[in-house]
Amino acid sequence: MSTATPADPLPADGTGLIRLDPWLAPYADKLRQRHQRYLATRGRILASAGSLAEFACAHQWLGLTRGEKNGEPGVWYREWAPAAIQLNLIGDFNNWDRMSEPLTPVGDGVWEIFLPDRVYAARLTHASRVKVHVFSKIGPRDRIPAFIRRAIPDEHSHDYCGQYWNPPEPYAWRHAAPRPSGNLRIYETHIGMATEEHRVGQFSEFTRDVLPRIVKGGYNAIQIMAILEHPYYGSFGYQVSNFFAVSSRFGTPEELKALIDAAHGAGLVVLLDLVHSHAVKNMNEGLNHFDGTEYQYFHAGGRGQHPAWDSLCFDYGKLEVLRFLLSNVRFWLEEYRFDGFRFDGVTSMLYLDHGLGRPFSSYDDYFPPHVDEDAITYLQLANELAHEINPDCISIAEDVSGMVGTCRPVAEGGLGFDYRLAMGIPDYWIKVLKERKDEQWQMDEIFGVLCNRRAHEKHVAYAESHDQALVGDKTIAMWLMDADIYWHMTKGTPHLVIDRGMALHKMIRLVTFALGGEAWLNFMGNEFGHPEWVDFPREGNGFSYHYARRQWSLADDPLLRYHALNEFDRAMLRLDSEYGLLGRPQGEKIQTHEDNKLLVFSRGPLLFAFNFHPTHSLVDHRIGVPHGGDYKLVLNTDDIWFAGHGEVVPGQRYPHQGTPWDHRLGSIQIYLPARTALVLAPV
Repeated sequence: MSTATPADPLPADGTGLIRLDPWLAPYADKLRQRHQRYLATRGRILASAGSLAEFACAHQWLGLTRGEKNGEPGVWYREWAPAAIQLNLIGDFNNWDRMSEPLTPVGDGVWEIFLPDRVYAARLTHASRVKVHVFSKIGPRDRIPAFIRRAIPDEHSHDYCGQYWNPPEPYAWRHAAPRPSGNLRIYETHIGMATEEHRVGQFSEFTRDVLPRIVKGGYNAIQIMAILEHPYYGSFGYQVSNFFAVSSRFGTPEELKALIDAAHGAGLVVLLDLVHSHAVKNMNEGLNHFDGTEYQYFHAGGRGQHPAWDSLCFDYGKLEVLRFLLSNVRFWLEEYRFDGFRFDGVTSMLYLDHGLGRPFSSYDDYFPPHVDEDAITYLQLANELAHEINPDCISIAEDVSGMVGTCRPVAEGGLGFDYRLAMGIPDYWIKVLKERKDEQWQMDEIFGVLCNRRAHEKHVAYAESHDQALVGDKTIAMWLMDADIYWHMTKGTPHLVIDRGMALHKMIRLVTFALGGEAWLNFMGNEFGHPEWVDFPREGNGFSYHYARRQWSLADDPLLRYHALNEFDRAMLRLDSEYGLLGRPQGEKIQTHEDNKLLVFSRGPLLFAFNFHPTHSLVDHRIGVPHGGDYKLVLNTDDIWFAGHGEVVPGQRYPHQGTPWDHRLGSIQIYLPARTALVLAPV
């Protein structure tokens, strides 16, 4: 535990982490070297641009932008392609003539051309299709400009093409972004599969149909997946081709802005799932060999190839690559008013072996020679920039490795993130469900796993996300109930498998919510136990959309148990909105009993009692309590409203007794039915 106090500031040389974690003392020199590397790269940036924010505005200059030349209005097109021999802008505006609009090199690897309105205004119009014809050592190729704002597939060839996006009227924002208040309760969502119909969902439909559900459910943030353009729908948005383009599958850029605007009006913070960990290999759509070299944006040779994802790895040590990625961070914050990011694949970025198969059992794993020091510097700069552009920005790291200092300030030696995903928790639950009957679950183990996180760093807890819903795995609901979920989910019809699955589904989510972190995340549909996995249209399933959608009607039908799970999720989230649960210090264990499958703990003012036993109920069970007064029941997983048996009276009051118990001065006595969890609050 830390001994530092506000009057005893942490050192700002990158070694402040040691005061928070004394086990890092042997690595002081490496922490200093990490910090010096960050300062050196930042110094190079300031020397070239004057400020980090100014450095990160390449999108305002490169690509297709409105501007003037010698007082004459028109369109500039600029591209960074240092190894190219010649570039020519082509499109429907010049009948795809590959020679008529040549760019001129202007230094530092940049090429440009100016298209004056007096000549091109009637031809190069909003939504005109464009590409750039690149002559390089690999021969001539038509490419999509690297900073394109919109890319669309040809309806016949399905090859992507860029569009000059310049709507006559810019989007008029109506709502200011809400200041983050309370603790994060994140609804992870995918626009395309957010419809019940067998097709790709649209931004406008999501705004109309799904946003109200999220607000009603008690969430205060949405995390949108698959926004950056990606040619393969089935990649879930993680094989990005065009980093500044909104995926055209879901609608127009203006429709995305309207969605974000409406979310802000409803009080929701909007996070972008940002993929800077790798890029698609495709040459026709992406950045691969753009100027004819493999090393323009990516590492050359084997280091540039991601062995697990069949994708390309950025060279974070190159200044122009930093400019590209940092400009991308600024672009999404300013152009679309996203309130923050979930940085995808951080573990893959941090380690030279991408963390594949590494157990991370020693602090040695977090330092050279195992880490990509340039990637660490990039993430530090990205977090610094994001919080400079928007001081309220929220940044979340998808990191399973437990990299030291991920969610600590850069000056201390950290990476500067606000939160880290608690990725070990869903892995644990799936492993438990696969390998053990619930009669074999260990209460101390559950408590330990859910509380096992780095001190002084905030974590986003979740029982399952999109990863667990993908075909090849199963959601918690499917692991518990399997095929019976299709036939026996009507309320009032007892079924042993479904009764067990319903009870444990609620208990798993509640214990994870109560103990696992300082924020919460749910993937859409999991809150009501969506009965099917996620599988995008592909050759192997006959290009079907059957599994690439969400069946909201199941949650809306009051006769089905899905509706009950949905209501439970809403009630569970109220524990945070009403009691500030997620912002409280880590839970304190009060009782465990392995034979009775009993787990009792407190967090903040709330008392949680879990009976995971399949048959044995506890009568007049005594629990030592930290509060001196009476307690009342505020949530019961077995409530009839949640398709339970209702064996505990709603609103039950538990009188405080002066009997010392569990090393506490007072106690209460409760009835705790089998496979039930109760949440009590002081009166």
